[in-house]
Amino acid sequence: MTTHGGFEPVFCTVVPPHVLDRLARNDNPALSGPARRTILRDSELRALRQVTTEYGLLAAPTAKAPSDQPLRTIYDAEHGTSLPGTKVRAEGQDPGRDATVNRAYSGLGATFDLYLKAYQRHSIDGDGLPLDATVHYDEGYNNAFWNGEQMVFGDGDGEIFVDFTNSIDVIGHELTHGVTQYTANLTYNGQPGALNESMSDVFGSLIKQYSLGQTAAEADWLIGAGLLAPDVTGTALRSMKAPGTAYDDDVLGKDPQPATMDEYVRTGRDNGGVHINSGIPNHAFYLAATALGGYAWEKAGQLWYDVLTGGELSERAFFTDFAGLTVKAARERFGSGGEELQAVEKAWEQVGVRIL
Repeated sequence: MTTHGGFEPVFCTVVPPHVLDRLARNDNPALSGPARRTILRDSELRALRQVTTEYGLLAAPTAKAPSDQPLRTIYDAEHGTSLPGTKVRAEGQDPGRDATVNRAYSGLGATFDLYLKAYQRHSIDGDGLPLDATVHYDEGYNNAFWNGEQMVFGDGDGEIFVDFTNSIDVIGHELTHGVTQYTANLTYNGQPGALNESMSDVFGSLIKQYSLGQTAAEADWLIGAGLLAPDVTGTALRSMKAPGTAYDDDVLGKDPQPATMDEYVRTGRDNGGVHINSGIPNHAFYLAATALGGYAWEKAGQLWYDVLTGGELSERAFFTDFAGLTVKAARERFGSGGEELQAVEKAWEQVGVRIL
């Protein structure tokens, strides 16, 4: 049994570093300028998160008693970088004129709903944590992130990326980093880091599916659909259905995600390829969910949630460790002779992950 306290919140962004790096090297300053500023800002924020964590300077927890209703607050940075910014919408207030504020508010609510109604989890910490988000962060900021305490959304540069509140799965993705922080607390490096990213993609996709009432067969299984500007050749940042196919663009290059262990990428960049190799467990989840059919949050999602929150998943777990625990969870929840166990075992087999 592994004890997790969520004591090491990390700075997690939705746009992978390799995408921003490629943009930063572009000859067109309209593309390279915002990317370079985003990389610089992300580096500063990542360093700040490391220092505040290491020296115990994190803000005191503001968790409330478990509730069946979210407690959302949206702030506007007004294109500055001071957080949280100016309060513009509180829980229960009617929508305003700013569509970005309204989308952020709705996305926080959709995330809260999925975790409460599907898994009886009260907010991302399980104890009614208020959900705060800041919109209109910085100028041309090409990212969205969870900083261990709140969500932050950029507006994009308008050339490659547009408003980061456009994708509800991105909102769910980033908030799920908070769920992982408070549960398994997966180390953000190598395979544990790729699992950390995959958990956010899995539940980000489920949040979108739940909000739309989609079955596994109806879902697009894309992460970040709606983020790419019209002239970009691509559909999203990642595809769980077909990793490596989300984009193939003259500026962005080709989506590098592998779908199986045969294509596993060994790199020292991006914390050991956490945004790249997450395609492998992502694809395993897609295969299991579509094999089982129906609403993906009910069976496959339940098993992944069981493993993430069950206390047995090591902070430094490898793909094989996680796969083995999903098989164990399927056996315990649905029995040894059910379709659930067979679907999970086959999914990991198809992506080349051994079950120990």
